[in-house]
Amino acid sequence: MADDAKSLFVLENDVFKVYLTYAVLVVFKMMFLSFYTATIRISSKLILQSFANKEDFGPGYPEDKAAEKIAKGNPKIDRIRRCHLNDLENIPAFLIVGLLYVAINPSLYTATMHYRIFAAARYFHCVAYLLPLPQPSRALAFGTGATVTISMGVQILRAAAQF
Repeated sequence: MADDAKSLFVLENDVFKVYLTYAVLVVFKMMFLSFYTATIRISSKLILQSFANKEDFGPGYPEDKAAEKIAKGNPKIDRIRRCHLNDLENIPAFLIVGLLYVAINPSLYTATMHYRIFAAARYFHCVAYLLPLPQPSRALAFGTGATVTISMGVQILRAAAQF
């Protein structure tokens, strides 16, 4: 039995390879938002209007001006950060449940569809958030990704209940 479990989490297992592929794609998307935030700050000269902490303004920058700019925030940066926060609320759950899903040895087709739909939903959610597209596009993308994670979780619970 231990050998069976070990054989699930190897690159010879196509389900595990598909999981790894989509896990990396959604993690890269999540990381992209961090870099995108910095790029927008620098390229649009918002760097002195969008820091979250006074010390980020650098030495010699007047504290009262820094506090004023922090309080104002920047709508574009705030939107990117909210999108990133949404990823931080959804992608880790997918990574854990998706990996556990490999352990029940699902069919390659079913696993691929789960992983692919989740990744597509998260990418679309990001586009819908950043453009922004009218609702319910963002809500549908969120709901789709959440449904995929729940679907995998239910299948894991069913498989675990059979022991």
